Amino acid sequence: MKSGKRNQLAEKMAGEITLSDSPGHALKKWRMNFEIAPGVLSERLGVSPSVISDYESGRRKSPGTAVVGKIVDTLLTTDEETGGKHIEKYSTMLFSAVEDDVIYDLHEYSSPVPLKDFSEAIGCTLLWGSIDQTIFGYTVVNSLNAIMQLSSDEFNRIYGWSTERALVFTNVSTGKSPMVAIRVTPFKPRCVVLQGIEAADVHPFVEKMAERDRITVMCTSMDVNKIVSTLREQEW
Repeated sequence: MKSGKRNQLAEKMAGEITLSDSPGHALKKWRMNFEIAPGVLSERLGVSPSVISDYESGRRKSPGTAVVGKIVDTLLTTDEETGGKHIEKYSTMLFSAVEDDVIYDLHEYSSPVPLKDFSEAIGCTLLWGSIDQTIFGYTVVNSLNAIMQLSSDEFNRIYGWSTERALVFTNVSTGKSPMVAIRVTPFKPRCVVLQGIEAADVHPFVEKMAERDRITVMCTSMDVNKIVSTLREQEW
């Protein structure tokens, strides 16, 4: 019998893919999140690899709910056969409660958003890494409260549906503490934004940690409330 946790996760995944403006991108995101090669997925589904490629690239008409359900079930079943680590990981991220004094805002995008557009919207300065990539969401985090209140497992709450997101840490002094917190946890975000600090005041250790974990790091002096309102107004 399939667990309730598995069924809830399957429902979340299928809903995101089906309702997305770019179902192929959402499908690819979840396949990559589960670290399953397209060839493995196609073999398990009994289709040619080109079918998966065409769905993910948008060359083939978006799959209907029945096909999406079968793909999601195959991803989960494949993961279960190797220990179910990704099911456990994403179930924890998806269904954990969120503390109001830790997370100011958390949002998921139905389609990938260029990191460049995101950074420009909130006046970011690039410190390290590439902005030539996309994100599927963002979280605005009270830096001090997150570090002081959350255990390493609870820290995973800030990732929402996907680690392919921007984490905006507010009111940082040097930027070192948020990067250390990320360094000692298993999940890494696509991007970190340090709020309330100028580039010249960022600790030099931040760049070294960003390079090691391959995380794009930016900073912005925009007010926290302005960041939240600006991001909520975007039609991405």
